[in-house]
Amino acid sequence: MVERRSPYGGLLHEVVVHGGVLYLAGIVAEDLSADMEGQARDVLAQLDALLVANGSDRSHVLQAVAYVTDLGEKAGFNAAWRDFFAEAVAPARATIGVADLGPGV
Repeated sequence: MVERRSPYGGLLHEVVVHGGVLYLAGIVAEDLSADMEGQARDVLAQLDALLVANGSDRSHVLQAVAYVTDLGEKAGFNAAWRDFFAEAVAPARATIGVADLGPGV
């Protein structure tokens, strides 16, 4: 069974559940004027809220993919990441540099 939760703009669902696994749509920082670390902290706080609202927590995250427009600022992202995930439960992660994430992002 597939359960779709939190429809967004007629384009997607923020959360899809299948086989007891949560699949989450992309999360964008709410404060785009913040630096990389601030935006990462914002996104991770939103992730935390989504997980809790759907009966899970950060210790159950298996994998993450982060798209960033400036890999030169990856240290700020890593600082927020290390504060959010305890080393013992840190998920597999890919951080991918992209040219553009959409208007204003």
